[in-house]
Amino acid sequence: MEELKGIAGSDGYGYGKAVIISNELPVYEDKKITDIEGEKNRLKEAFDEFLKKTEAMVEKMKDSVGEDNTAILEGHIMMMQDPYMQEEIMNRIDTGICAESAVKEACDTFIQMFSQTEDELIKQRATDVADIQLRLLKLLTGTPDINISEVPKGTVIVAEDLTPSMTAGIVKENVSGIVTEVGGRTSHSAILSRALEIPAVLSIKDITKKVKNGMTIAVDGSSGVAVIDADEETVKKYDEKRNDYIKEKEALKKYTGKKTVTGDGHTVELYGNIGKPEDAKKVLECDGEGIGLFRTEFLFMDSDSLPDEEKQFQAYKAVAEAMGGREVIIRTLDIGGDKDIPYMNLEREDNPFLGYRAVRYCLGHEDIYYVQLRAILRASAYGKIKIMVPLVTCVDEIRQVKKLVEKIKQELDSISIKYDNSIETGVMIETPSASEIADILAREADFFSIGTNDLTQYTMAVDRGNGNVAYLYSVYQPSVIRSLKRIITAANDAGIKVGMCGEAAADILLTPLLISFGLNEYSVSPVSILRTRKNISCWTKAETDKVAEQVLKMDTAEEIEKYLKEQVK
Repeated sequence: MEELKGIAGSDGYGYGKAVIISNELPVYEDKKITDIEGEKNRLKEAFDEFLKKTEAMVEKMKDSVGEDNTAILEGHIMMMQDPYMQEEIMNRIDTGICAESAVKEACDTFIQMFSQTEDELIKQRATDVADIQLRLLKLLTGTPDINISEVPKGTVIVAEDLTPSMTAGIVKENVSGIVTEVGGRTSHSAILSRALEIPAVLSIKDITKKVKNGMTIAVDGSSGVAVIDADEETVKKYDEKRNDYIKEKEALKKYTGKKTVTGDGHTVELYGNIGKPEDAKKVLECDGEGIGLFRTEFLFMDSDSLPDEEKQFQAYKAVAEAMGGREVIIRTLDIGGDKDIPYMNLEREDNPFLGYRAVRYCLGHEDIYYVQLRAILRASAYGKIKIMVPLVTCVDEIRQVKKLVEKIKQELDSISIKYDNSIETGVMIETPSASEIADILAREADFFSIGTNDLTQYTMAVDRGNGNVAYLYSVYQPSVIRSLKRIITAANDAGIKVGMCGEAAADILLTPLLISFGLNEYSVSPVSILRTRKNISCWTKAETDKVAEQVLKMDTAEEIEKYLKEQVK
């Protein structure tokens, strides 16, 4: 028996017999061809068959995971229909290589491009392309698809990665857990596992080599732990945990439709984070009170050219209308050297996280930024929209953005286009610089939103994708805790709202500190909304102040985390 630590991908507990699913590419002969047109026709037939099968998968997934979660596979259809992607593959056949090699080479290029970013969401594009590559090669070589639907009841699926096409075949009643070698909390594996309500642990190195088919595995998707070759005692313990988890989940339903209040009656706001317009529906289903972070990058990534004003306007308007007057905080384009979009011709940088990204890029490309801000302003006539500016490090940046917003307002006034004249412009606090001048920024910004992922990374000078220094990447570091307190205090002193849209907003350990410091708004993944509401309701201000007082005296992240775990209610 061995306990292995990974990433908590989907909450819950399960156990069962391992079934290893292979992601290996089929073997083919890398041969030179002379019949160029014949080979292209063979590839076109594979494209057509791919689209036909994927459309059938989408229909099947509507029943298994709901229409909202079919967007991932629908994205595969869009990518495969993209003339740019098809041409990249077809053009290689002109060099005399076979269709299989053309697919392999072109897809490898895309996979490498998307994999180089540190942004977890963009990395998923690499997974998408790898899935497309695998399936196209199987069609070209006549290799049968994996049929996950046939696994027996009580199966724990073990794979290098759980691809969207694999997920389409899952019968959730038969799968009690998922364990993979790769993937993060925002990966497709995690998103689809959560949609299926199957506990999942991701990113366990070499798990497919450590496990044998039929081996008993216990899965703790809440803590990110998998126990391989589990004994009877462990299985019994996990069975009890699973029953307790189901009871707790049922108990959370009583928080639906209620305000988010502390134990002594202080009201705060509890919002959801989204990446696409259709995600707004999930926020409402999970009883979110608004949207605290609408990431707009995907409007740009889901296109083969810059999305025009009308396309952006329709996306922002759709979310505003869906939320029915609830706040929608739209983060302007957070793009740069670490997020490569081919048609934008971004310059490769040696140190992209310290480079030309986010607001820096936008202010340097005012033509692009102008279109986005104009679309947001127009959409503000249809709901309660706010503008959030990412990666602000000095007051000049927010002033320039506000100046541009005012210029657009005047232009819209001149042509009688409606917008919310009182629309607020705030800053995302995610750098030590912004933290240090939070009091100055609070005089200029209409609100703050704290991005804890980048704030932790920059404060600790740690590349969170670098395993050698990952041990330093912790929101419990005293420097990060003090930074959070300084930011929240500065906002409260200035009388502006301060929210948090990083993963820490849903962290049960941090809840007492955030209440004590005076956080006004928590923005979490939709599935975490009710649990966060419950956690907040467990604490009074007096209780949290005592916890904060002790934490601020502590010297290490380890000491702080241990103490906070002891305080959990």
